[in-house]
Amino acid sequence: MVTEAVEHLIRNIVDFPDDVSVKSFQNARGELIRVRVNPEDIGRVIGRHGRTATAIRTVVQAIADHNVRVDIMDVRR
Repeated sequence: MVTEAVEHLIRNIVDFPDDVSVKSFQNARGELIRVRVNPEDIGRVIGRHGRTATAIRTVVQAIADHNVRVDIMDVRR
């Protein structure tokens, strides 16, 4: 459910929603959600001074019942 929520949030922010990829991984520290977006959308997703990324992470922590980390990267990596 958390992964789908992240994907929904990101797809509604970016200009290239078809380039959005959201994958979930489990590790020792909890769940890791890796978000990849088009390089032209990376600034839009991170926001000024990281405010949008922080807001996304806050929403994810509010809806999750466990520890979740969200990493945002562009598709070049």
